[in-house]
Amino acid sequence: MTGAALRDRLTKALGAGFPGASFRLTTSQGTRDCHGWILEDLLFETAAGESIPAFFLRPPDGHAPVPALVYCHAHGNRYTMGREELVEGRPSLQGAYAGDLVDLGVAALCLDMPCFGGRQLPSESERAKAALWRGETLFGQMLAEQMAGLSFLADHPSVQGDRLGALGFSMGSTLAWWLAAMDDRVRAASALCSFADLETLVDLGAHDGHGIYMSVPGLLPIARSGQIAGLSAPRALQICVGLRDWSTPEKAFSRGRSDLEAAYDGQPGLAFHVEPETAHAETQYMRAAVLQFLSEQLVRGQV
Repeated sequence: MTGAALRDRLTKALGAGFPGASFRLTTSQGTRDCHGWILEDLLFETAAGESIPAFFLRPPDGHAPVPALVYCHAHGNRYTMGREELVEGRPSLQGAYAGDLVDLGVAALCLDMPCFGGRQLPSESERAKAALWRGETLFGQMLAEQMAGLSFLADHPSVQGDRLGALGFSMGSTLAWWLAAMDDRVRAASALCSFADLETLVDLGAHDGHGIYMSVPGLLPIARSGQIAGLSAPRALQICVGLRDWSTPEKAFSRGRSDLEAAYDGQPGLAFHVEPETAHAETQYMRAAVLQFLSEQLVRGQV
């Protein structure tokens, strides 16, 4: 199957209306200092009339345009936390990413995903079930909103529109590598602590730790995780995992890695950071690998 054909089948599986339109309206609700840059409090409105709170970390007005990424926040059953992860971090991370991204010179947009932060109601279960009954998917909605976020970044005067990336941990990891697969505007994506072959997870009985947000009907007969992620080739993709992570058992990760390596076929854009004794958490070594990858592939890489 060609890449275009696979992407078309995935688009249909993600549900009616995917990927949808860009945001209809953007409202700034104020700014504050964040590590010497501006943290802008934004409210986006979708074509369906739903409001999406977001944080936009950007350089001061008058600064030269910089690379930018969509920062995809995690799940962790912490529905009260969404966009705040960018500036506050969470226990599974080595602190917040905001300061490190400022040091790199990379702007970041973090949206509250459905069910999180300022969008806790309806709940994940309510949203997912309603979407499935409508022939849609909650994951498709999440991914479409991240794609609309890319459009916002591409058009913003503070951003180099040809240097867009994605970064995320756990649920954010899954969103980041799917985003790279489905949107060619992603130049470099770094996905931490959630990359495994889903069919193998099911065979191992290890799939139920994932939330219902990830349910995409009919996905397994279409493609394996590594084949989907492989749609990002030859653009830069980094996968970071710990082999004691419940979400990446070694057998499921190995299958995904094999498929992904086959898709890249020796091209230099693919990078792995694997820690055999690490569970579902970012380590200091993982953080260092991510920052180096973003520096090389998003900030300094050739256009």
